[in-house]
Amino acid sequence: MAASQERDSSELEREAKRLKTDSCDSCDFPKNESARESPISGFETRRILRDSAREKNIFVHGKIDDQEAVVILEKTPIRQDTLPEMFKTSTLRLEMRNDIYSTYNLQPPSHLNEIKTTVICPATEKHVKKYLRQETFLIEESGDDYRNITLPYISSKSFSVQWVHNILEKRAEADRIVFEDPDAHVGFVLLPDFKWDQKQLDDLYLIAIVHRRDLKSLRSLTSEDLPLLRNIREKGQEAIQERYGVPACKLRAFLHYQPSYYHLHVHFTSLDYEAPGCGVERAHLLSDVIQNLEADSAYYWSRSLSFPLRADDALLLKFREAGKL
Repeated sequence: MAASQERDSSELEREAKRLKTDSCDSCDFPKNESARESPISGFETRRILRDSAREKNIFVHGKIDDQEAVVILEKTPIRQDTLPEMFKTSTLRLEMRNDIYSTYNLQPPSHLNEIKTTVICPATEKHVKKYLRQETFLIEESGDDYRNITLPYISSKSFSVQWVHNILEKRAEADRIVFEDPDAHVGFVLLPDFKWDQKQLDDLYLIAIVHRRDLKSLRSLTSEDLPLLRNIREKGQEAIQERYGVPACKLRAFLHYQPSYYHLHVHFTSLDYEAPGCGVERAHLLSDVIQNLEADSAYYWSRSLSFPLRADDALLLKFREAGKL
């Protein structure tokens, strides 16, 4: 189930980015919502799709004004800089005391007890299934499998990456961009992933999105793309060091395969953060990708790659039909 949890959590963070633009553009929620105008005040719960006591989150399916919706609630991390205020101003209720041990229920001030909330509305059936707990299978995809099964499947689907284009064209999230190299061939934009609240560095997470639109995934890369990958590694690390003071030796830079959206992007996370989707069955270190392409231009076109797929994934059905599972 580890692969499933990684894919599910990773899906959440990347989808949160997409849905912030794609979903909100299609909703009728006010741009400047106050608590009084909260879109979830009238949320009608239908079922719990998934929850995790370990990750402190819950995924809820329901309706908002007769529109299908998914609401994701996540407890925000406890920050070191808030501890003095929390200890001083919180109320405690004793639950148990035994010798030197005691446990309490701590109620901090409301501004120290936030819950990050992602609203997806109108939510499609695909969104609902995405967050529903599912059995996961590990696929080993050969180069021929990619060309005969995966690529035709991808080409037959209309996977929207309009939210990516909105970012690249500065029509959305322009104020969140940390760094940009505008070069059309080797350039990219770097911005925080929505899983990171930017209040502490332990779970630092940024995404580098390339300006080029012809690169869909790891499988698209050849040695001709090495200048792009080296540029992302070098300038991405420099920008993070300058902005956040985190050196390259404390960063993990990787690509996903399969990616959750088909526009090439690179993940930068703190090495101290066990980021969702950074497991060996899905993540490929950027430095390894560069070295592999230096050794063989067609490395990712021909070699076998493994990745997890959920039970309801249509691509899994294609592999079943081809007798590959």
